[in-house]
Amino acid sequence: MITLDRSFTARCLPLRPDDAHKGTMGALCSLTGSYGYAGAAVLSARAALRSGVGLHYQVLPKDVYPVFASAVPESVCVPVTGSGVGTLSRADLPAILNTVDRASAVLIGCGMGNTPDTLAVLEAVIRHSVSPLIIDADGINALAQHIDILQERRAPVILTPHIKEFSRLTGRPVKDILADQAGAAARFAREYPDIILVLKSHRTVVAKNSELYLNTAGNSGMAKGGSGDVLAGVIASLAAQGTEPLSAAAVGVFLHACAGDLAAEKLSKTAMLPSDMIAALPDVFRSFENS
Repeated sequence: MITLDRSFTARCLPLRPDDAHKGTMGALCSLTGSYGYAGAAVLSARAALRSGVGLHYQVLPKDVYPVFASAVPESVCVPVTGSGVGTLSRADLPAILNTVDRASAVLIGCGMGNTPDTLAVLEAVIRHSVSPLIIDADGINALAQHIDILQERRAPVILTPHIKEFSRLTGRPVKDILADQAGAAARFAREYPDIILVLKSHRTVVAKNSELYLNTAGNSGMAKGGSGDVLAGVIASLAAQGTEPLSAAAVGVFLHACAGDLAAEKLSKTAMLPSDMIAALPDVFRSFENS
């Protein structure tokens, strides 16, 4: 098992050449947010943009569009009709898949809602995308209904469940996972070859095949709703910029934890918020650029 640290992260961070432009720094398509959960889309998008992606496309129901567009003006929004209850619909698939085709990575799930259409959209994207997929939150919950769909993927997949979501995904009791988190991650990696797992907890484990990475940075102030959306955005941004998917997952976990530690140092573990972690990302990246 490899412990994540600054030297590993520095080796894996994507280069940003002096002649870079938005078209050379990757494009991320996000299928996130729903009515009542616009914040998940906002947090993941802001984190992705702060992590360097050149273009960010946000597909979201028209019910959510005004809130999101005013909060993240840097994103290119693709409003769709939706289901009528503020979630994406299978009827939106032509617009969704067209946007997926424009992206170098796809993030799906954060605050997406858990409806029959969620699963239909997830299945279609898994079958269609040739760019890396990062599946989080409600995407994980939908995947638990049909995990075998992963066999039909055409691109690398990164799953980012917390312990309870991982329990739903695997059917294993939470207490058993907590008793041996690294072992649980390793078993999943053997059972689902080439799938990248980011098993989130106070000591997040990243696993693929026989490779295991342990994160020891971070703090209890990160235990707030929205922290996972920030992490998903960071990982997806790195993958969109061309970082090898396993490295994107591992490095994203470490950068996210470093941002959490900076936020706690400035604001306290009690008072810090996930949005404060996004605000800390510039200092995290500056520390690598100046080293």
